[in-house]
Amino acid sequence: MDRIYVSPAGPMDLPLSLLEMGCSGRFELITHASPDQPLLPQSTLPHGLPPTNLSLEREVEKQFLRDAAWLPIHDTDLAFQKFLKVSQREVDVDSLINSAHSALHSGISVVRDPTSGMLLDFTEVLLENTGLSAKNSLSLQRQPGPPSDSLRGSNTNYPFHPGGMEELSLEQIKKKSDLEEDIDFENDLLKVPPGLKAGMDFTDKEAKIAKPEVNLMSLLSTLEDIPVLQPVVAETEEGKEPEEALLLPRTKSLEDLGVKDVVSSSTLSKSGKDGKSKPKENPEENEKWAIPVDINAPCDDFYKRIPNPAFKWPFELDVFQKQAVLKLEAHESVFVAAHTSAGKTVVAEYAIALSQKHMTRTIYTSPIKALSNQKFRDFKTTFGDVGLLTGDVQLSPESSCLIMTTEILRSMLYNGSEVIRDLEWVIFDEVHYINDAERGVVWEEVLIMLPDHVSIILLSATVPNAVEFSEWIGRIKKKHIYVISTMKRPVPLEHYLYTGNSTKTQTEMHLLMDATGNFLTKGYYAAVDSKKERTSKHAQSFGTKSTSHNTTASQDRSVWLTLLHFLSKRQQTPVVAFTFSRTRCDDNARSLDSMDMTTSIEKAEIHSFFQKSLSRLRGGDRQLPQILLMRDLLKKGIAVHHSGILPILKEVIEMLFSRGLVKVLFATETFAMGVNMPARTVVFDSIRKHDGSGFRNLLPGEYIQMAGRAGRRGLDATGTVIILCKAGVHEMADLHVMMLGKPTILQSQFRLTYTMILNLLRVEALRVTDMMRRSFSESHRDTRSHEKRIGKLKQMVSSLPSLDIGGQLSDMLPYYHTVTELRTTTENLQCAILESVNGLKALSVGRVVVVNNKQHFNALGVILQVSNDAVNRSFTALVTCEKGAEDGKGNNHQAFRHLYNTAPFIPEGPCSHTVQKLKLQDISAITVKTLKVIPDRIIDNYSKRQQPRFRLDPPGQAISTATQELLRLAEANPNGIAALDPVNDLQLKSVNVVEDSMRLRVLQNSLREFNCIHSPMFAEQFARVEERMKVQEELDRLLFLVSDQSLSLLPEYHQRIKVLQSLQYVDIGGAVQLKGRVACQISSHELLLTELLFENVLSPLAPEESAALLSCLVFTQKTQVEPHITSTLQEGIDRVLSVAKRIGELQRESGIPQTAEEFVGQFKFGLTEVVYCWARGMPFAEIAQLTDVQEGTVVRCIQRLDEVLKEVRQAARIVGDSVLGSKMEKASLAIRRDIVFTASLYTH
Repeated sequence: MDRIYVSPAGPMDLPLSLLEMGCSGRFELITHASPDQPLLPQSTLPHGLPPTNLSLEREVEKQFLRDAAWLPIHDTDLAFQKFLKVSQREVDVDSLINSAHSALHSGISVVRDPTSGMLLDFTEVLLENTGLSAKNSLSLQRQPGPPSDSLRGSNTNYPFHPGGMEELSLEQIKKKSDLEEDIDFENDLLKVPPGLKAGMDFTDKEAKIAKPEVNLMSLLSTLEDIPVLQPVVAETEEGKEPEEALLLPRTKSLEDLGVKDVVSSSTLSKSGKDGKSKPKENPEENEKWAIPVDINAPCDDFYKRIPNPAFKWPFELDVFQKQAVLKLEAHESVFVAAHTSAGKTVVAEYAIALSQKHMTRTIYTSPIKALSNQKFRDFKTTFGDVGLLTGDVQLSPESSCLIMTTEILRSMLYNGSEVIRDLEWVIFDEVHYINDAERGVVWEEVLIMLPDHVSIILLSATVPNAVEFSEWIGRIKKKHIYVISTMKRPVPLEHYLYTGNSTKTQTEMHLLMDATGNFLTKGYYAAVDSKKERTSKHAQSFGTKSTSHNTTASQDRSVWLTLLHFLSKRQQTPVVAFTFSRTRCDDNARSLDSMDMTTSIEKAEIHSFFQKSLSRLRGGDRQLPQILLMRDLLKKGIAVHHSGILPILKEVIEMLFSRGLVKVLFATETFAMGVNMPARTVVFDSIRKHDGSGFRNLLPGEYIQMAGRAGRRGLDATGTVIILCKAGVHEMADLHVMMLGKPTILQSQFRLTYTMILNLLRVEALRVTDMMRRSFSESHRDTRSHEKRIGKLKQMVSSLPSLDIGGQLSDMLPYYHTVTELRTTTENLQCAILESVNGLKALSVGRVVVVNNKQHFNALGVILQVSNDAVNRSFTALVTCEKGAEDGKGNNHQAFRHLYNTAPFIPEGPCSHTVQKLKLQDISAITVKTLKVIPDRIIDNYSKRQQPRFRLDPPGQAISTATQELLRLAEANPNGIAALDPVNDLQLKSVNVVEDSMRLRVLQNSLREFNCIHSPMFAEQFARVEERMKVQEELDRLLFLVSDQSLSLLPEYHQRIKVLQSLQYVDIGGAVQLKGRVACQISSHELLLTELLFENVLSPLAPEESAALLSCLVFTQKTQVEPHITSTLQEGIDRVLSVAKRIGELQRESGIPQTAEEFVGQFKFGLTEVVYCWARGMPFAEIAQLTDVQEGTVVRCIQRLDEVLKEVRQAARIVGDSVLGSKMEKASLAIRRDIVFTASLYTH
């Protein structure tokens, strides 16, 4: 059918049109409301041909670029106008200026009738801090950031203001800029504004003072003890001290009445303490921040004080738990140091319940990921609303209780996470981990960075310095910390030595320490005897100590079989056997293949649990040799737990152990650190362990931590700890120290990391020195008392009379400084001489010395006797003195005289003598002279004449001769007697001594050139100068101690800043550059990773190769197997090593003590092949064959590698390298599979 062409609609035609609907033959009538709209096409589809998609580019090209009418050669303007009409683009210049709306500076507030609550009016109120955001403020008043950043924060956010850190100090505020000028609000005020005739009158007018309104309350409140107010006390007594309750309503009422001047000063001083644990206003009191709580005081009124607790337990709480709960109810911070299995978790549970009741949040941090997973399961069953955040897992992050590792909390604090706003409690579990050299610093950073509104709960094993540690936290957070510690274990321990090794000797278990803590030597000697009986005649003749600590595998096997038979007969299982080597653990477990410790019912339970737990694994992974071996061992009730075991297997073993189905668990020390799984018996395979540098005995803290696993509360009366004596009995002294020694004290492991420095530098309001000053390592700095003393000293300096040192006295101050230096140099030299062997040899009987002390001044003496005590050596000497001054009275020489006068003392009247015991510091010079004396006669004669009846006897011949000799020496050498030269005579050749003796000569010669000595006013003025300078020196010393310059880490900080500047992470002014921003994203090895990123080392590599290359950052062990790798990977490794070497050398040049070799040596490439093959999809069973590293370690490394890849991806996004970002994502996806990333059993 031919198409009929209709002429275009004219003005007379009706606006009607027919539209054919597709090819269906249906038509639709269309009317047009407005005549200027063109008619629609007559059909929705073209006939015949299928629809084609017009290329817009081609159409535009045809219509605009190729059409001659459009692009005339001459009249281009017209064409452009025509073009604009077609495109019909309105010009909107304002759209180029795009800015977010500024926040409103005012809001509407409602005015209500105070009695009825009726709405009366609306008023406009000015809002403060409206321009604050996460990018420019530390305040909690700032507006929340985007929801995507609310959990982890963003590395461009400011953190919230750390609690206890002062806002700008007064000094900083006082420093005025050039534009500011001082305004005196009292004098010289301008009274008439420019342009006006009249102005203000500021003169004081005698105003009529309104008398304060007197009413009953104001009169009552001036009295001290009012019976009327007693009922108030009774009501408010709950949880508060009655004294506070009495005073608070009173001061409030006075303020309301406006009778402020009636308040007696005593009330004010008492009521300075408000309900919160804020410091008292009275600065004179030396405040203690840590408050030990007496846990012997019973908590009888516990249920009265907390009638409806936030959480109820099915058992009665211990006193220490009740004390802690009371403190939590009062919103105080606590440090609970309790023995293992005493029930510290109760405190954490109550805090979580409280925060759920208050609709706030709690963060629970633990040092180990495994412990986080366990706690997640425990708290999830108890509370339900619990989330988990670890490096690779994020479960329900919106929960009220979040469990995480400490590192994640640190990054949330630095990145200003919104979670911190709602935070009420942070619970630090296993705080003794702060002693960990590698990660201890994280705890300190978190404690310093926590904002003020967050209360802290610290849970720890018993530590000796809990109060000192809490004092530090209290001081930096300006909060009281209540220290609650338990006195003894709920289940006491009995410690035994076990010497059995065969069926005949299996009962040889000797009690070494009983449940009350008495060390029994009888048990020790019994163990030695039973061991001795079995040794050969040869060993008997050479004593009990065996030459080697090691035993053969068969000896080990017989000891274990014997012991376990004995224990299972006595029903002492389950047993944890601590063995300090992973291979030893495995060997011991394998050697027990003949033992079977489970019943058939238990076997069935173990089998079904094992199969169910591993059902998630792929078929191939279920057949891994380690899994098959462990399955067979578990059925017999035996298991192994160490870092080389696959994580999922570890969890299966832990769960079976807590159900009591694992009877014997061979574990390394990590089992005792976190996993809360008590046993009936703990066995120590050995008491020596390798700590990375060499073998040593267990420390008391380590022993207690592990032994503490023995004894299950509510199941066992006592816990049993057994130490095996395989080769021989351990030394008694070693055992005694280990069992009864003090556990390790909490020590600061604070160190500067580049991440910390960069994170603090990017926020102007926080300084790295503030962080260093607040670290536990600097906790000895008592800044507050120093500042008080500084204030007093400044007043003293200003009150001292001014110095009159003009004219002849003009060189008085240089003279004083020379004299002071002379004094210190002489003292140093004298110390060196008296500490040296030759110096002490010279101080023999008959040697003439110069004596200076409170009684004598440059007096000559002769040594009569030298004491044998090497520590406090003293010398008995005969010393000349004035007649009548023998007992030391009336001879008060000013301390400074001898410094410019070396003349020996010559008495004015007849010469007398005294025999005295001299200390080393009383002898100011050893002269070259010696006298022949008869010491015994002199001493006897002198002591005889001290008795009253012989007092007037003349001195004996020996004394007279010696005294005359000394006097003759003094008169013969009016300028001083030559002293022994330390370098030439005493042969002291150390650099310090040589320098000091040369300096001494120079100083002594320079003293003669001063004029001030000849002034008649000299003595008086010198005393004044000395008095002023002493105060000034103490002031300077204290100012130095308070300043940043005295921080022990300050030199290292400057060295690290130097490294950052030369690598261009920060500029000269300390502003963080792009590289620095990238490094902030990265938690470890930040310099190396950032350099690799900026040098494009990862760009040429495939995703699996880059993953393999980055494995060097997470793998720390040594391997014997050489990896086979591709050439591109080998190139990558060489580039990584060269970058690391460059950074190492730069650090060395900047003064950091680590050598470049040590820095490069920490990156180990032993797992590159393994990771490469894993990322390419090789099954785990084949990968395990490629290396000698144990399966569990491989899994852990790949899991940590995934965290590194995520960090690199984030960093690549900041740089804008989307290709690298997507490559990292691919690499991450390639390694996240199968057994390595099986979800934890605890989280399901």
